[in-house]
Amino acid sequence: MATLSVPASRTGAPRLLKNRAVGKLLLLALVAAVLAPWAATRWPGATWPHALTVDLTQPLATASDWVIDNRDSHPLFLYFFGYISDAVVLSVRAVYLTLLAGGWIGVTVFGALVAWRVAGVRLAAGTAAAFLACGALGMWVPTMQTLALMVVAVLASVLLGTLLGLAAGLSDRLDRALRPVLDTMQVLPAFAYLLPVVLVFGIGVPAAVLATVVYAAPPMARLTSLGLRAADAGVMEAVESLGATFRQRLLTARLPLARKELMLGVNQTIMMALSMAVIASMIGAGGLGDRVYQALASVDVGAALAAGIPIVLLAIVLDRVTAAVGERLGAGTEPAPGHTAARWYVPAAVTAAVVLIGRLTDTLTWPGAWVADIAAPVNTAKDWMVDHLYSGVPVVGGTADWAAHFTTWVLDPIRGGLQWLPWWGLLLIVAAVSWLIGTWRTALTATLAMAAIGVLGVWKTSLDTLSQVLAAVAVTLVIGFGTAVAAARSARCERILRPVLDVCQTMPQFVYLIPVVALFGVGRAPAAAAAVIYALPAVIRIVSQGLRQVDPGALEAARSLGATSAQQLRQVQLPLARRALLLAVNQCVVLVLAVVVVGGLVGGGALGYNVVFGLAQGDLATGLVAGAAIVCLGLMLDRVTQPTDRRARKGA
Repeated sequence: MATLSVPASRTGAPRLLKNRAVGKLLLLALVAAVLAPWAATRWPGATWPHALTVDLTQPLATASDWVIDNRDSHPLFLYFFGYISDAVVLSVRAVYLTLLAGGWIGVTVFGALVAWRVAGVRLAAGTAAAFLACGALGMWVPTMQTLALMVVAVLASVLLGTLLGLAAGLSDRLDRALRPVLDTMQVLPAFAYLLPVVLVFGIGVPAAVLATVVYAAPPMARLTSLGLRAADAGVMEAVESLGATFRQRLLTARLPLARKELMLGVNQTIMMALSMAVIASMIGAGGLGDRVYQALASVDVGAALAAGIPIVLLAIVLDRVTAAVGERLGAGTEPAPGHTAARWYVPAAVTAAVVLIGRLTDTLTWPGAWVADIAAPVNTAKDWMVDHLYSGVPVVGGTADWAAHFTTWVLDPIRGGLQWLPWWGLLLIVAAVSWLIGTWRTALTATLAMAAIGVLGVWKTSLDTLSQVLAAVAVTLVIGFGTAVAAARSARCERILRPVLDVCQTMPQFVYLIPVVALFGVGRAPAAAAAVIYALPAVIRIVSQGLRQVDPGALEAARSLGATSAQQLRQVQLPLARRALLLAVNQCVVLVLAVVVVGGLVGGGALGYNVVFGLAQGDLATGLVAGAAIVCLGLMLDRVTQPTDRRARKGA
């Protein structure tokens, strides 16, 4: 017995040391044992030492003054930014004038006919009803203004996102280089870059379109890259064996195989572009966003909803039509010979005839008698909810109690724990987690991003924001994954959820912010609730899409072996949908961070409040520093939640 136990004890320790994770942890422990006592002695205390901070107030103020002084004379503004501004203005104006010339009859008929052409009668009826509802709410002209802006912004976002996605999907090196760029574009709050955008382009449509493109293009890029990388290896090998060139493989195999991801990218781009409508209105975009902003300034939820509903309807119509086009193109459906001209030109011919009749009869303008006022009943319903749900609800308690418990039991402990940790200890934790799931480059990037927050001088404030983000991400993922599994397994559940998700994702945060505050009060809990509402649809969509795309052969093999439904989910669907699950986590973090600023408006405080304060006061340093800290948080969270495929890295 003794002779057998000795070899086991001798081989146990070396075998444990050969474990990659244990080796990494031991190396980090050795570094910590050397550096931690020195750092704790030289810079005592938990918070980031002031001696290691950099004040950017003066450089940013100097840059702002230079832009203001040279905006009307420097060649960079006259011949580069000026041309971009003119092209955007001309494009938006051309689309807007075309929509106005068609009138409500022409636009409705053309939209319905195009929907019928690509998807059938049901979508055509839904499209017509959506446009008619915009007019019935008294929002026809603002709807056309927003539609013109969104058409230009979405087209630019899709084009830019597709190009970036192609680069990232076809090259591992470019993928690694573009990831922080996409993170910055999507995580940097719109409020933070509104001020520099306005400094360069001034108040108006160009600044609004540019801000929308910066925010809406990354999802298209990420999903394009995901689709290209997830292409079936067997199909690609078969195409390559036939002697196809790189371009032929891309156009005939990779892009068609990535059709679903591409259309999901278009969907997410449309949703995010329309969600920027209210924020863009703050810098002169006009349209529906301006109506929402004005209504909320007077705390009129009904009027805000009347302008928010058309935004949702536009998103649904554009989503359904573009998705139907993608399905037809992906399936290779072609019209019968001799019917091509009729199928493509009938909508245009019918619309032209309807517009001509409307112009002759002077009926292109929406009749004022057909406008319905929904503001009063909505405000009455909101008041009833506040009176009956805020407090005093038997057994479950009121929403105010829920908010207080969430703050006391979740937000406060997380914030307290983060701020209790010494700054060097938190850096070590970030390095350990990111290195365990990735490479040393991943750990270095995450650690430097976290350290940059301290260098910017907003360490304690950023930890407050991080606590809110972690809590909101956890709630979103729990609800989102459970709902996505149900949607992936039931077509009926998916159909029921789809319009609900559209409303949640496209309804401007400012519209549901007042009801959230009315029900939960002012503080960090309503800020977290707004973040969950905004991030949940993207998580559900991406996860359910990934689960539905799992190879049916693998599921059939599992069923033939007697696997239960739960076993199929745990052992087949979730592992095979790993890429989609990781993308869902990434998008959850990004979208929650995107609502941090909005949360600052309702008592969330921390970095969100600093960004809003900087924009309101024209303080470029305060706004941009807080925005940069949010970007660093997003970059760090991305690296600690996105495992690196070492085999792919070795292959690269």
